[in-house]
Amino acid sequence: MVDSPILITGGGGKTGGRVNVRLQARGLATRAVSRSANVPFDWTRPETWSSALDGVSKAYVTYQPDLAVEGAAEAIAELSALARKMGLERVVLLSGRGEPGAQAAEAALRASGVAWTIVRASWFNQNFSEGYLIDGVLAGEISLPAGAVPEPFIDADDIADVVVAALTDERHANKLYEVTGPRALTFAEATAEIAHATGRPICYRQLSPEAFAANMRQASVPEDVIALLDELFTVVLDGRNANVTDGVEQALGRPARDFSDYARATAAAGVWRA
Repeated sequence: MVDSPILITGGGGKTGGRVNVRLQARGLATRAVSRSANVPFDWTRPETWSSALDGVSKAYVTYQPDLAVEGAAEAIAELSALARKMGLERVVLLSGRGEPGAQAAEAALRASGVAWTIVRASWFNQNFSEGYLIDGVLAGEISLPAGAVPEPFIDADDIADVVVAALTDERHANKLYEVTGPRALTFAEATAEIAHATGRPICYRQLSPEAFAANMRQASVPEDVIALLDELFTVVLDGRNANVTDGVEQALGRPARDFSDYARATAAAGVWRA
């Protein structure tokens, strides 16, 4: 299966898209799948999984919406068993820190018998520029139910580099890399760094969980997404993940990118230009 493509679920996502570009730049064939791709892949329709896995050599797996949700571990177990049955050489799983559901999914992958690598990541820098927080940055106020608990935000480019290494180098087989940025920041501190990089006022306002949920409902956000965000902000963001790790350096031999470098580069690219 040397010339077989590498499967990327969520091929248009923050990390999936980056992994796809990096692999193709190396001359490697890829199969980036999603619900709307030529070869469809839908986590809610297991009947689509076999076609997506057919003929691929390895897979980079990201679960939508998040491994914290009910049923995620069972889906990863089923997909991993299918990957082993179909002869995949490796499954690389993107996981989350401090989430019991994510840990259960990791255990399911390890128990499946297929070779694995787990990349357990902190919150992404790119949530401020490619995700749900960009509207707040552009509006000049980020409002979240997060207090003074620090988070060592990780850059999606670092995650992609670790994933590509895991997919292309046998030395990363059956290893877990817990990846974070080089320092922890509160959401208020991260907002201040973005404000400094853009040269315009952007403030942070802490909301109660109830007020945050009400705002989400007013914006017609689905209830399951509201419940997920509530868990991530009020349960997972309780200090359990405040420590910095050296997973990027373990995998790549270089330090992780600092949040201030990300903020300066993103501001220079004009992404946050109001």
